[in-house]
Order: sequence, then structure tokens, then C-alpha cells
Amino acid sequence: MNKLQNKRVVVAMSGGVDSSVAAALLVEQGYDVVGMMMRLWSEPSQGAAAPVNRCCTPDQMADARRVADHLNIPFYVIDVQDYFRKTIVQFFIDEHENGRTPNPCIECNREIRFTHLLNHALALDADYLATGHYARVQATPDGYHLLKGVDDSKDQSYVLHVLSQQQLAQVLFPVGDYEKTVVRELATTFNLPVAAKQDSQDLCFLGDGDYRRFLRDYSDKVNTTGPIIDQDGVTIGQHNGLAFYTIGQRKGLGVSTSEPVFVLKKEKRNNVLVVGPREMLGQQSLIARNVNWISGTAPQEPIHAQVKVRYKARGIEAEVVGLGNGRMQVQFKEPVTGITPGQGAVCYAGERCLGGGIIADFNAQGSFA
Repeated sequence: MNKLQNKRVVVAMSGGVDSSVAAALLVEQGYDVVGMMMRLWSEPSQGAAAPVNRCCTPDQMADARRVADHLNIPFYVIDVQDYFRKTIVQFFIDEHENGRTPNPCIECNREIRFTHLLNHALALDADYLATGHYARVQATPDGYHLLKGVDDSKDQSYVLHVLSQQQLAQVLFPVGDYEKTVVRELATTFNLPVAAKQDSQDLCFLGDGDYRRFLRDYSDKVNTTGPIIDQDGVTIGQHNGLAFYTIGQRKGLGVSTSEPVFVLKKEKRNNVLVVGPREMLGQQSLIARNVNWISGTAPQEPIHAQVKVRYKARGIEAEVVGLGNGRMQVQFKEPVTGITPGQGAVCYAGERCLGGGIIADFNAQGSFA
């Protein structure tokens, strides 16, 4: 008997190619596989067709069930709508109301997928929770390491930097060892009914993909207008609400200037949007909060790392210093554009993800608090 037959794995299934191939690989490897899908919160009807969460539409659910039937594995759906609404959707709204630009996928991994869902998996006597993320877990004598996925263009370690040693000991990322093109080939090889399915895009809980419309509908605070000022403090226009702008934005500012201007920062305290020339976008330092070090221990001395400030950004060489109380300071070797409060600042040593945190707000002097 294959010793893995005694190892139970709950696979988080979405009806997409990646999670379906993850389930198929685990079945092929001899695990006792159980499929599980979360029913997440969705908006009330927008127009004729009632929108649903893109991660669990009726079609997605039907596809996941078809894959499970094809693989001859059990399949369950758990209702997480209320918890998801209170934990992730409200977080998204609150962060925007506070002048930040959040990445809800990071928070979802922290609170929903690798806490709430993992606990459900363990309650089914599972040894592991598996997902279709493009990342890898490496067991070493000094603990578990989180590594980038083999396919650098699909790597998702950035949104997984919140994982702890205990969680890494209980998760599997079966597709992390493959290029996306190979994953699609595997889907065909396994004869999965979703082999030709396109990848989903945008935030899953937005009925129409328009986050600005969503915020107007679900927040009474985001529509507060205020001045747009240049780097000298001169008012040159009016913004429609800080939540509707992002750091580095150029188009849609509604101001007339002799040279192109970009959003430099959002001053929540004064409800001011600050714009300026492209060369003023670069920042060489940031402070991050809510920092998680994957090793479980913050570095006692400054370390050198490559730091990503957005999901699709490249890693920039930097010196990282732990400040205590879940905070770290990052000093880059060169000016970096796109540093945005609310986004993740994630540290790497080559292909190994060391951990990261959430970029903190600017203070009144334009530095990070």
C-alpha cells in the first residue's frame, strides 16, 4: 500500500484549472483527497443578472463538482459568506476609507484560506490543506521555507508571505513546481473538464469589476471631495474622494498642467491629494506594519533582501531592519516608484520568501509613519 494513502488532503477547489490540476496530481500521488469549496459573499443584484462571487459562481461550483466526480473524490461546499463579508469585504472598505490601497488577497490568505478553511480541513482529520497557488514549501533542518513558484510570471508567494511555520507544515502547493503551460497540459492529460478554461481576473467579490462603483455603493465616506495640490502646496484642482486614486496614477486626475503630473500621496488627515512630476514618485524607504517573518523570528541584525512593493513588481535590493512590535524599515538601494500604503512589502533572499508586512501610512512630513 502506498503510504500516502493514509495521508488525507483537503484541496481548496475553485472550479479553475490550477486547483483542479492540484487535486489530480494529489490523487495520482496516492493521497486520500477531499475537495472543498467555499461559498463566499457576493453583492446583491446589479441589473438583470444577479452577480455572484467570481470564486464561487454556480458555474464554478458545477465545474469543481464535475472535476471531483471525474477524480472520484468527495466534494463539499462550506458557507463562509458572513465571515468573508465581515473579515475581507469590510476590511477592503475600511482601508479605502482610511486613504490606503489594500490587497484583499493577502488578508484573505491570512484570515480565510489558511486559517478558517485550514481549520475546516483539520476538523475532517486532514493532514494537509492544498491549494492551486504557484509557490513551493521546502522542509529543511531549520524549519519550513516558502519558495517562489517555478513559473516566475505566475509566482504567488507575495500574497502568501503571511504564513507561519505551523501553517507551512500543513499546506501543499502541487502546481508550484510547474510552469503554467505545463499545468494546462496536465489538465488535458488528466482529461479534466476545465482544461480549456480561462483564468479568472479582478477581485472576486466585485459584481462588475469596478471597485470605485463598489465603494460608492458600500461606503458613505469615500465621496468626500477635497483639494488637489502640487508639490509646492498650490491648489490646482479638486478630487472626488481619496479612495478613487492610487499612488502613481496619471490619467483621470481632472487637472490642467503644463507637464504631466502623477499622484504622489494621499493625505487622509487633511483630505488632500498631492500630485507632482514623475521624478518625485521615487521613494527610497518605507516602514511596514503587521510584519510576519516566515521563520517565526525577526532578524536581530539588518539584513539584505530583495523587496517587492506590489504583487507584480520586481524585487529591489534593500536593507531591512526589524523595529519590533511587528514593524520593519526598508531602505532601498535606489528610488522605487509605486510604494503605496496598504500594499504588501515582501522580502526575498533569491527564491526564498522571508516574510513581509503592510506598507504603513505617510506622516505629515511625507515620510512613512
